[in-house]
Amino acid sequence: MGVFDGLHLGHQTIIRRVVERAAALECTPTVVTFDPHPRAVLYPAAAPPLLQTLGQRLEALRILGIRQTLVLRFDLELASLTAAEFAQRILFEALRAREIYLGEDFAFGRGREGNLTLLRSLGAAYGCTAYEVEAVLLRGKRVSSTRLREAIQSGRVNLARRMLMRPYGVEGEVITGRQLGRTLNFPTANIAVINRVLPADGVYVTATLVGGVWRRSVTNIGYRPTVSDDRMRVVETHILDFSENLYGISLRTRFLHRLRSERKFASLEDLRAQIAYDVARARRYFRHPGVRRSLAVE
Repeated sequence: MGVFDGLHLGHQTIIRRVVERAAALECTPTVVTFDPHPRAVLYPAAAPPLLQTLGQRLEALRILGIRQTLVLRFDLELASLTAAEFAQRILFEALRAREIYLGEDFAFGRGREGNLTLLRSLGAAYGCTAYEVEAVLLRGKRVSSTRLREAIQSGRVNLARRMLMRPYGVEGEVITGRQLGRTLNFPTANIAVINRVLPADGVYVTATLVGGVWRRSVTNIGYRPTVSDDRMRVVETHILDFSENLYGISLRTRFLHRLRSERKFASLEDLRAQIAYDVARARRYFRHPGVRRSLAVE
């Protein structure tokens, strides 16, 4: 039970426990989640940007083995339920939960009054037991959605990858841009990203899903200061050894390694030379034996 934004290592530990115990008990592995994020309703100014859309979250839960997800619309009416009311109506009566697994220090119900002790007390009458799953530590610090968000937004995509056990990815439709990449001999797909959390401005080695195939790519995030002064942040991806028309197609892009920060060049020729160097570095990255084993890219 929780928002499960990002589905990082801490979330995955809970999900694995749920799936394993559901198999042992011969029942349906189920997750209870909320949409929108509770803070977006209760404290809008402090609401965090979400790492995943609801659709992405549901897909990731299915991949992890969850067979049933109850998405509760979080509004003021739901927020007004006491912890006991919430547990009895939803967890015990509607879902008939046999076992409940919570993250460390998880709280629920009006005023965040619900906790593990309360769940265990209430669940006894329904034959349900509640358990707490310990937090996962990485480099001595707790893995959390907040820490993951900070890593991504600062460009530390390798750290984010360790917290996720997969590269962080975004998706969106390819839209018409200024087509400057073609004039530089490096055509790019301008992606209208639907995810709210993006890595820091810069150039990254990426993998982009095209027609069911992960392809090697280089992605720039930023304002293109050499060629534009409109201050519009863009995500543009150059797919290596690929020339098909992608307009209107939805792409997924995963961030593998940060090459450099974005900067302004003295001329288009200097920019072209730098892009060529970036692409060459990306090719070397993909030739590394460890990368080739871990990534199934064309």
